[in-house]
Amino acid sequence: MSPKLAPTRPYQPLLLRLLHGGTALALFAALFTAYWTYDTYDGRWGGITLPTYRPIEALHGTFGLWTLLIFPAFVIYAFHRGQRRLLQPDSFQKLTQGSKPIWWYTLNRGGNTLALVALAFALFSGKMMDETWLPRGILTAGWYYAHLISWLVMVGAIALHLLLNAKVGGTPLLLSMFTPQFRDQDSPRHWPTHLSQQWAAVQQGNWLQWFQPMTTMLALEIMILVSMVLAWVLPLLK
Repeated sequence: MSPKLAPTRPYQPLLLRLLHGGTALALFAALFTAYWTYDTYDGRWGGITLPTYRPIEALHGTFGLWTLLIFPAFVIYAFHRGQRRLLQPDSFQKLTQGSKPIWWYTLNRGGNTLALVALAFALFSGKMMDETWLPRGILTAGWYYAHLISWLVMVGAIALHLLLNAKVGGTPLLLSMFTPQFRDQDSPRHWPTHLSQQWAAVQQGNWLQWFQPMTTMLALEIMILVSMVLAWVLPLLK
């Protein structure tokens, strides 16, 4: 175990850092290769003229697939153990309290939530595309336009996410996502026990309590997870 953190330093749970970091790495690679793909095969709205690399579409799809594999676990964590970082039932009421710190914290939670929704939109629209469209010069398909829009929304959501986290926590909060230190209760040696306890709860039917009561945020979580399932199933039915 790493040395104990100073009590005044922001702390992020180890599992959050791993899921957030894995998703972020795959996502940034997917975003960069998405632009490179656009620059190679499209470029109708301008660009910076990157070197032409024809296999870039397949490489972008690979990074998108990695993101899709990690993202559902991150969503489940975010909407449960990390729920306090997302929109709350009274968030819209707090947004009326301008010039107060709670306004910025609430806006930050909204930005975090928006980033999750934007990523779900990007992953789903990407899976609805055919990887042969762009190499064949098919640039007017509806799902291609949807994926282009999702790329722009995702870039904006990430920028907002970073700016708002910097606003509410400054550099220490941003750096807390990269520290290798962790507390004893976050140690990976406890994870098998936690998983067995969760599985035992599922076997006993306690999972039904996850949907009670049906809140707006729970409905949003279900919609995101269902969209990820459909992202795998619908292409098989084409």
